[in-house]
Amino acid sequence: MHTPQTPPPTVNWRTHLSLALLALVYIFSFIDRQVLSILLEPIKQEFGASDTQMGLLTGLAFGLIYALLGIPVGRLADTKNRRNIVALCCGIWSLATAACGFATQYWHMLAARMSVAVGEAGGMAPSISIVSDSYPPKMRSFAISLFMMGPNLGTLLGLVIGGMVAQYYGWRSVFLAFGIPGVILAVLVYLFVKEPVRGAYEAPRPAAAAKEAREPMLKQVGRLMGMKPLRYICLACGMAGVAGYGYGVWAPSFFIRIHGMSISHAGLVFGVASGSGAVLGAMFCGWLSDKLTQRDARWQLRLGAIGTLCAVPAGLAVFFWPVSDFWMLGSIKVPFAMLFAMIFGFFGAWFATLSYSAVSQMVNANERSVAAALLNLFITLLGVGAGPLVTGILSDYFAKTHGTDGLRWALSGVTCMFLFTVLFFVLAINPYKQRLQQMKSA
Repeated sequence: MHTPQTPPPTVNWRTHLSLALLALVYIFSFIDRQVLSILLEPIKQEFGASDTQMGLLTGLAFGLIYALLGIPVGRLADTKNRRNIVALCCGIWSLATAACGFATQYWHMLAARMSVAVGEAGGMAPSISIVSDSYPPKMRSFAISLFMMGPNLGTLLGLVIGGMVAQYYGWRSVFLAFGIPGVILAVLVYLFVKEPVRGAYEAPRPAAAAKEAREPMLKQVGRLMGMKPLRYICLACGMAGVAGYGYGVWAPSFFIRIHGMSISHAGLVFGVASGSGAVLGAMFCGWLSDKLTQRDARWQLRLGAIGTLCAVPAGLAVFFWPVSDFWMLGSIKVPFAMLFAMIFGFFGAWFATLSYSAVSQMVNANERSVAAALLNLFITLLGVGAGPLVTGILSDYFAKTHGTDGLRWALSGVTCMFLFTVLFFVLAINPYKQRLQQMKSA
């Protein structure tokens, strides 16, 4: 934290290197988290599992552990070295990912996936805190948007590379292919990521900082959740998580079942379409937010509502566009629905980037990890935990009357949860501006 006599730090090559490595960690965390989506069908067949069991494996088993550990680890990261926490956790989840490749029963896989969640609980929130302290407010949304490309690039790489490896070497090899490099990345983070000064670009708040440092964790969580804008943003992201994770986990299976695509084919085409759209969307909304919020801070959440609303019709078009409409790119069949998958990815990426940036702006520098962990709790518990599971349950239910189209109807219903996200973003807009004004006057 700088004082009037001490100028704030400058952004240099070391800052960008740290951002790049942290973004790479987040990419690998999402590869390890999402690669299971392209492997659902062969794992389901080998273990004789139902869609509900696979939804539990991809969702609640991961999300519950991730959510419960996220806040304590975030609290630790607000007082200890954040770089070391990220490096250690990256090593843990990478080893657990590799262990998934040795599972011989459904319950072995379930235990390994829960171990992945233990490690990943300490990756995202400390990283957001590091990025927020590494860049000034006028650059922060774009910096966070670059970091937040992790889910999008992770999904793209996980689906494309994971599908190809699974097609030729079997699904077990996929977990080894992604788990082992993650251990190397953990070492690079420890060696090269710079631990920034907390609140380096904010005005000093010594009295508040001392009080919050002594505050019990549960009291701190209660105080933060007492902030109306944070509460609404958490609910918005929780609903978006249900829609986004339900879609992300089950859409490859939709193209395999309904469009008759192979694992490698579905992974390649869907991964490129949705992943490239999401990467562009995350970068664009971060850049646009930094421009518009210079005039009015409310654009931070207005853009979240606009992007999420635009994602709904695009998502529905993915599932209801006629199967008979497709292009041929050489020997590769590309369903026309993939165009809407790209559009859905573009707009669906806005909510997370803008929300994490908003949360980092509205809390003090020494509690950003806990605030980000709270946001993670809603996204993971409702999104990761419930999204894939609810989609699997609905798929089994609709399959009784609609056969293989059951998954189509399940995904369509879950996608509409984005409408609740729009509502909560709208409710948060004015309280968010009021909170920022309070921060400036305090």
